[in-house]
Amino acid sequence: MKDNLVKIKNLLDEHLTAINENTGEIQVMFDYLQEVEKKVERITQRLDNLQLTMGQPLEKTSIAPLNQEEKKIFLVLYTEENPLSIEEIAEKSYQSAALVQENISNLSNKCIPLQRTLCQGQFFFSLNKEFKERQAKENLVSLSLQSFM
Repeated sequence: MKDNLVKIKNLLDEHLTAINENTGEIQVMFDYLQEVEKKVERITQRLDNLQLTMGQPLEKTSIAPLNQEEKKIFLVLYTEENPLSIEEIAEKSYQSAALVQENISNLSNKCIPLQRTLCQGQFFFSLNKEFKERQAKENLVSLSLQSFM
């Protein structure tokens, strides 16, 4: 009986070691993916800046309708002059940070031209200034007082 318990303990120890090794590998991959994501964001920002400095007009893409949460975030970004962090957007839109992250991704997928800035390992978001002007003139996002009531 004692031999069986020792065998079981050894098997469990081996299993625990394998789990710890896999956890370490997962953490390394996660860290690597974060670094790649930061680099992609930097490249995206540089490309956006290059496009703006070359004087290319913004693409005339149609914008998909926004839901209420997305409209709140859009309005926060639209009315702010300076880039905001996820936490600042969450505070101003009365939403959780996780929901803000999801909705920022949705805004980007719906062709809202967001500018991302990386500062001290934290992303800050703002709306493209030319898009803000077009929004003021053309109401591209279809914001109305009734949509907030």
